[in-house]
Amino acid sequence: MKIAVICANGKEGKLIVREAVDRGAEVTAVVRGENKSAAEVIRKDLFQLTAADLEGFDVVIDAFGAWMPETLPQHGTSLQHLCDLVSGRETRLLVVGGAGSLYVDPEHTLRVMDGPDFPEAFKPLATHMGRALDQLRARTDVKWTYISPAADFQAEGERTGRYILGGEELTLNARGESAISYADYAVAMVDEALNGSHIQQRISVVAE
Repeated sequence: MKIAVICANGKEGKLIVREAVDRGAEVTAVVRGENKSAAEVIRKDLFQLTAADLEGFDVVIDAFGAWMPETLPQHGTSLQHLCDLVSGRETRLLVVGGAGSLYVDPEHTLRVMDGPDFPEAFKPLATHMGRALDQLRARTDVKWTYISPAADFQAEGERTGRYILGGEELTLNARGESAISYADYAVAMVDEALNGSHIQQRISVVAE
């Protein structure tokens, strides 16, 4: 299987590349600067990618992240750009998503980010990522899958290789926790790339 990982030099992107390479996939890292992974490379800015650059890949994994106020809208514009590049193709687009847009009620009217305990500092990021997901839902021309992590997304957590697969709602494990390491999220992402079938769906993952 041929997989392209966009923004492969980021913390999550590097782990996804490593996980996919270790499991035998043919991986290409898409980066703006130096290639920091054991993969083939396309050295190009995400917004400069063309449809020809992504031709022939079975899966494109979008690990883009933006954190500054002036760049937060790029969560939407970058995702729409990638959607346009794979529109109408068999190529699947898998997106490293956010947890703030997960629902906390069965009616799907309240999201994690709407709760009183959600940190104010993260609301702009969650809002822009939520809008990007809303735009993605409208794309019927793309075989997309949006994967939300647990509420506590742990950059330094260990790789256990185990997780619980959820859907649109915030899922808790047997300990009543919503947490997952970047490493186990990468396991879930590569599982979906290799074996998943959640076309035009948002799914979520939490540590066991």
